[in-house]
Amino acid sequence: MLFHVRMDVNLPQTMPEAQSASLKKEEMVIAQALQACRKWRHLWRIAGQYANISVFDVDSIEELHTVLSTLPLFPFMKIEVMALCRHPSSIHGDDR
Repeated sequence: MLFHVRMDVNLPQTMPEAQSASLKKEEMVIAQALQACRKWRHLWRIAGQYANISVFDVDSIEELHTVLSTLPLFPFMKIEVMALCRHPSSIHGDDR
């Protein structure tokens, strides 16, 4: 199942820089591992914002919730999820 996910990150201004840097590093490692195993299919930064648009390819909404909620930055995110399905006018036979 494909999901379009927008993640807006809002770290507290009072968070120490070392803690922020550590969380971001952990997040990058996990995000890259999820991309390598094709669960996190696409990842795009939204210009001018601390936010991204991503496409996840998971077996269920429950799996997506587990993936998102285990991200180190999850407690500091506002997340919007939209389920995706093939459009009948798409010329592509395979979305991979």
